[in-house]
Amino acid sequence: MRILRVVLYCVLGGLSLTTIARGTGGFSWCWLAGIALSASFVPVALFGPRRALSQFGVVAPVLLIVTVLCLWSEALIFLQAPEIQQHAVQDLVGASVIYLIVATVLAILAVILKLPRADGPKVELRSADKVALLVVVCGIAYVLYYLVFGWITYRFFTKGYYPDAPQLVAKLGVWFWVIQIGRGALMTLAVLPVIRTLRMSRAQAAIAVGLIMWVAGGAAPLLLPNPFMGPTQRFIHTIEILTQNASLGITAVLLLRAKQARSEADLPVAAPAHG
Repeated sequence: MRILRVVLYCVLGGLSLTTIARGTGGFSWCWLAGIALSASFVPVALFGPRRALSQFGVVAPVLLIVTVLCLWSEALIFLQAPEIQQHAVQDLVGASVIYLIVATVLAILAVILKLPRADGPKVELRSADKVALLVVVCGIAYVLYYLVFGWITYRFFTKGYYPDAPQLVAKLGVWFWVIQIGRGALMTLAVLPVIRTLRMSRAQAAIAVGLIMWVAGGAAPLLLPNPFMGPTQRFIHTIEILTQNASLGITAVLLLRAKQARSEADLPVAAPAHG
């Protein structure tokens, strides 16, 4: 019965993204992207907060920062099409409204379908000062993932699509790396509510957050109709974002969540002393 409710959560949640189809067409692709996005938040619906407002507070930052702001800023740097450069603010506001609707729908569906479970391990973050420092560390880690996997992708797969990329990066100078560290730190902050409320083991949470970062940060949006990228280009970027964002999500959970203390039931029983 719970499986059926999870399926309904994905299918009905996916419909919330079909509002994009009014302007771009491709209703089925928009719905598929919405289903993929909803599916990535199933762990939040099951093991996250129990109230709709709290669910919204967990999902919305991920969509607004990872899906909207970070992808928007990346497109602004590397896609020099007039349609993107001239309507940047309008596109940012429009996308924000759309994904706030998605977050609202997912939060309401989770509660209506009675998905949140009451069980699960207690979740603890590291101390506040350590979290603040480790968020910056995650930003730096993201730059390393971006350098390694981004270079491999550009060198062997996407150089022909972005011939001016080296010049665009050089033009920004050191600010490009400041922007990338900032993106990594912002994405880490965006998933911090997920990390804090996801009542799963540390390893399970790392995988769940990694998948959310991947799907919300690229896999789902790249399924949407896109006049600036062909199917092959979008597929390459989907894999590239998997290597970068999923790695960041896993890193963030492992760094920010404290190791779970072993309960007394898990401790080995001492052998009785023999007189």
